Formats: sequence, C-alpha cells, structure tokens
Amino acid sequence: MTTRKLFATLLASAAMAGSAYAADLRIGLQEDPDVLDPDQARTFVGRIVFESLCDKLINISPDQQFIPELATEWSWSDDGLTLTMQLRDDAVFHDGTPLNAEAVVANIDRSKNLPESRRRSELTSVESVEATGEFEVTFTLANPDATLLAQLSDRSGMMLSPAAADAQGLGLATNPVCSGPYRFVERIDQDRIVLEKFAEHYNADDYHIDRVIYLPIPDTTVRLANLRSGDLHMLERLAPSDAAGVQSDGSLQFVSAVSQGYQGVTVNVNNGERANNPFGQDARVRKAFSLALDREAINQVVFEGVYAPGNQHVPPTSPWYDDSHPVEGRDIAAARALMEDAGVDRMPLEIQAANNPVQLQLMQVIQSMVAEAGFDVSIRATEFASMLQAQTAGDYEGSQVGWSGRTDPDGNLHAFVTCEGGLNDSRFCSEEVDRLLNAAREVNDMDERRAIYAEAQAILMEEMPIIYLYHQTWLWALRNNVTGFEGYPDGMIRLAGVRVE
Repeated sequence: MTTRKLFATLLASAAMAGSAYAADLRIGLQEDPDVLDPDQARTFVGRIVFESLCDKLINISPDQQFIPELATEWSWSDDGLTLTMQLRDDAVFHDGTPLNAEAVVANIDRSKNLPESRRRSELTSVESVEATGEFEVTFTLANPDATLLAQLSDRSGMMLSPAAADAQGLGLATNPVCSGPYRFVERIDQDRIVLEKFAEHYNADDYHIDRVIYLPIPDTTVRLANLRSGDLHMLERLAPSDAAGVQSDGSLQFVSAVSQGYQGVTVNVNNGERANNPFGQDARVRKAFSLALDREAINQVVFEGVYAPGNQHVPPTSPWYDDSHPVEGRDIAAARALMEDAGVDRMPLEIQAANNPVQLQLMQVIQSMVAEAGFDVSIRATEFASMLQAQTAGDYEGSQVGWSGRTDPDGNLHAFVTCEGGLNDSRFCSEEVDRLLNAAREVNDMDERRAIYAEAQAILMEEMPIIYLYHQTWLWALRNNVTGFEGYPDGMIRLAGVRVE
C-alpha cells in the first residue's frame, strides 16, 4: 500500500469512526493476516486479531502461566489420559448461539478432521472428546500429552460457532463467527480489518473500546509516521532502530516484552522440484551457510542490539535451550571447507522475505555475509501471506520467516520438523526426530523432557532444515492517550482494560 493510499484510508476510517463511535482504536500491523479461520490460519498477525475476536479455552498470564478463559477449571486423571474441563455458563457466540460443551466438541472435531486444518498435528493425542455435562467437556487421550494445555491456549482452543461453521464451511474464513469481546464487521485485503465490541460478551465491562481497526502497514517508517501524526493509536513490532526515538518522544509510549519465538531461514529440502539444489539436498551446504553468518553482527547492525542472536528454536534465556550447542561464531574458512567437501564452488540461491524494510535489510546483510562462502543470494521480496502460500506450495528455495513462539517448546518444533507436521513447509522428515518429539509430548518431568529435546536438537543442528538466526523482543509504540496496555511474551495485543482517553 502506498503512503498516499494509506493516509486516505486512515482519514476515511477516522471520519467514519467519528460519526458513529466514541472510542475507536487504530492498530498498525506489520503484515496483513491470512485467513481468519483459526483452523486454517498460520500468521502471527492473524493471532493478534484472533485475540480480540475468538475466545480460547485457556489463556496465559504475563509470566506464561495457564489461566482460565472459557474453561474455568480443569483436571487430569492420574494416568494422564483424561482431561476434564468445566466451562463458563454465560458465554455465547456472536450469532447468539450458546457456547456449551457440545460446541467445544464440534470445534475440536473440526480442528482434528477438517482436511484444510493446520491444527491436526497439535491435537494428535486427542482420541475422543465428549460433552459429559452441559458445561463439562472431557478429552480422552491416546497417550499422555504434556503439550495439550498449551495447544488449547492458542488456535486449537479458539471456539467458532458450530452453526456458522456448518452454514459457511470454508467460507467462515472470510466471515468468522467466534465468541470474543469483539465481533467481525468487515475486511478489505491489504487495507483493514474492522471489529466491533460484542455487548453480550461475559466480560464486556472490561472492554472500553467500541471498535478496533487493524491496518496492515509493512513499511515500518510509514507505520511510525502515522503513529506520530495521530492516525494510529498503536503499532506492533516497532523497528529496533526507532526504539530510542520513541522513548524520547513525549507524545508516545514504549512497551517491550521478550519473545518466545525465533526468526530463521526455512530451507526447502523435499517440497517439490525447487528442493533439487545443493542447498536443499546437502546438509553440509546448509551448515556452510550458517557458519558464514555473524549473528551478533546482524543483531547490532539490523536490530541495534535489541534482539538476541540464536541458533535454536528457543532463545538462550529459555529453560529449554540446549547449552551443549551454543551460538557459533562466524567461520568463513570452515564454511568454504564444507562447500568444497560438498563439491560446490559457488551456487545461486533465491531466498524470499517479507516486503518490509527490516526483513529486507536483514536479508541484504545476510546476502553480503554468505557471499564470502560461495553463495550468490538473490532476494525475492514478497507480501507476507503470499510468501507463506509459496512456502506451502514448495515454490521457494529458502524463506526468511519466523515463528512467534509458544509457551511449551513443542509448539516451536513439532509442527515444523516432524514428517507430517502441519507447518512443515521444508518437508524435512526424520523418523528419529519424530520418535523423540512424540516421546517428549508424553513426559511431564521437565528434566526428562529437556534431555529428549536435546537429542532431537542434536539431529536438527546437523540437518538444518531451519537455519535459526535470532530471537525477537516484542516492541510496541503507543500514543500517550492509550492507557492500560500490557506487553506479553507471546506478542499478542490484549485489550481488556485498555482505554483511549
């Protein structure tokens, strides 16, 4: 979207808002979300919208503890094979239909069985689910699953109206009907998503914004300019280079929280014809690419030192980080030796990246670094949702993409590197990695789980279907008249208690 078009859109939205609503909140997003169906969706910004649109069974606190949302309490059987949840008795969907145990059963069945569902791998342990009371639902598991609560605190736990799902089918993605504090009004792709306060929400009194308007603005400079001018109330993912300027601006607020996720380069190793090159077929070449990177220099040059260099699915500060594989320094001689061993002198390599200034600057730095090891990288700048579609279709060689992170480490790994993982666009497949990650799901003891993940990590460090680069710190900027916002480590924007003064 051009700056001129964006400005016109914002003015139109503001004029429309002023005539009918006392309190609108305009939020600048870094990308446009993909489909607004929790079962099919995969984007980080989509989760931001869902946070206000779709209630979940469970939520998390700022210190990453599981807390009630639609489920008021839950308990496990002694053998870990049965999870029983008690539900609120005062929740309804936006179409007025009741949110009861039967509705939860319908949602879990849809997530597990819809052919297009990306949640299936997250719920593989669930053998059956049934309504054992009007507001009681019981999950029966095929095997103990330490990750299930984490899955139910995210998109697998988001509830859609079964009546709307039956009536609309996959069309629900363009007209979602959930039960959250805000209901869907309209979406214009690449322009805006509009939500309106749902007066019948059980917690409506804690929501003080009448309407939320999400505006995708990939250009970080334009996004910040619109915040400074007052056309936005807040933005997510402030560019690190702008953090100091926002902190010194008396009209703005700065909020940050350490991320649970990562950014990296996903490699096409077995997803169609474009995997047929040394980068996709030879782990030595991928290792050479990784060794050609100076991750600390990337952090300083691109991110003003705000982020954390990384080489695993979790940051070095995480209790799940494997200390036996620390972040390596740059070693061009070792990289060149690996390329020679693989029989590669120089190779062309196309890497796609989101068309925002920060990711493109990152790729330009990477392009320069790996050239010394023999990689001639071309950068394909792509709109984010289109980039993900290309990944799924196998129309890529490398893709600079990340993951916002999950409370449980399984959420950062299983769907991406298991053979049938719903987000495994690399199509990497290792029976041993599958065995280990499936085993980790059945263990509740943290030390035992950590040891299993370390075994899997050792394989992944050799194969490198994903070349990890860094871990973000979530950065938000807000106008001073916005009060009550708190940053969470999952990067979501939670609007309970938020006001525009």
